[in-house]
Amino acid sequence: MAEARIDKWLWAVRLFKTRSAATEACKKGKVQVNGMATKPSRTIKENDMVSVRKNPVTYSFRVIRPIEKRVGAKLVPEMLEDVTPPEQKEILEITKISGFVNRAKGLGRPTKKERRELDEFTDPSFMDDFAWGMDDDEDEDDDTDYEDM
Repeated sequence: MAEARIDKWLWAVRLFKTRSAATEACKKGKVQVNGMATKPSRTIKENDMVSVRKNPVTYSFRVIRPIEKRVGAKLVPEMLEDVTPPEQKEILEITKISGFVNRAKGLGRPTKKERRELDEFTDPSFMDDFAWGMDDDEDEDDDTDYEDM
C-alpha cells in the first residue's frame, strides 16, 4: 500500500485511541502534513512529515510505511520515525514535573491537599467546637400547632 488516509494512519500507529479522535483532531487543525493543515481524508505517502499538536507539545513524525490497519505497539517503530525536536520533549517533561501547579483554583477536581482540608472542615467533630445556641428541649416548648394552618 503506497498511500493511506491520515486519520486512519494516526489511529493505526496508535497516536490516537480511536479513529474518530484522530478525525476530530484533523478537523480542528491539530494535524499538519508537510507543514499544512489537513483534512481527515487526505492521503499520506512515505517520507511525509506529520505534525500532531497535543497540548502542550507538537509531536513530529516521518512516515515510513503508510498503513490503514491497526498494528501492535511493538510494530509501530517500523511505521513511523519520531523526529520531535528535543525542546518539545523538554516541555513535556516540565509539564509532567509541575503537575497541578498551574491549575486555577476552583477548576477541576480538588487536589489531595485541598480534599483533606475540605474533609477536616466538614468533619462533625470540628462542628462540635461551636455553640450554636440550640437545645433539644427548645423544640418541645414550641406551642405552635401547624396542623390548623
